[in-house]
Amino acid sequence: MARRMRGSGEAVGLPVVVEVLALVAVPVSMAVCAVLDVEATAVLTLLVTTLAVLLMFASYEASRPTLRQLMPTVVLGSVAAVGRVLFAPIPDVKPVSAIAIVAGSVLGRRSGFMVGALAALASNVFFGQGAWTPWQMYAWGLVGYLAGVLSDHGALRRGWVLYAYGFASALLYGLLLNGWYCLGFVRPLTWQGVLLAYGAGLPLDVVHGVATVAFLVAIWVPWRRSIQRVVAKYGLDPRERRASSAEGEG
Repeated sequence: MARRMRGSGEAVGLPVVVEVLALVAVPVSMAVCAVLDVEATAVLTLLVTTLAVLLMFASYEASRPTLRQLMPTVVLGSVAAVGRVLFAPIPDVKPVSAIAIVAGSVLGRRSGFMVGALAALASNVFFGQGAWTPWQMYAWGLVGYLAGVLSDHGALRRGWVLYAYGFASALLYGLLLNGWYCLGFVRPLTWQGVLLAYGAGLPLDVVHGVATVAFLVAIWVPWRRSIQRVVAKYGLDPRERRASSAEGEG
């Protein structure tokens, strides 16, 4: 079955367990550093986050994506980056999460991660690169990756799940970025200080969530259809290929 699935860019690559461990390592390192009150928390967690992003990039490259996957991934990442720049005058109204969710749902979890991560990296050419860039790449990449996982299980076919995840994805993004801020800059690190930091960021995270839902309402149906047509034009859809391979094994 593995040999038959190698034609799909989403079917091969690093083992899923390695990807999961890489993604989980970030919040785990944050929790450990917070509990142990490690002095070099900012540096250590940044290192773990950067390594996780690099590992996910390596997994995508190892999957040897075909042209029908690579081109939509690059285009969606570029569109998300441009959209973030265009909506910059409106605080926390940005289409990146919504586009990463669409990418993950149609092209698969690895492409979803790549779209979110590339959008953060490319748009920060305009906003400025810094220690926050790997965190934004990881957070938006995770949003796209989880969308791919949910789509694989058919969850995003339900409208309420799609929009609930869209809103929750913004809160997840805020949770990670605010967590990085607390670990790196709140001294001494206390529950009161953490709650104050998260409380200050919550209104902006809610705006981000509402905006993500609004963008999903606008682009979910037409963009999915357009991407599926492009993918189908250059060959069998990766998801259909996996299904047909599974049927052949049965």
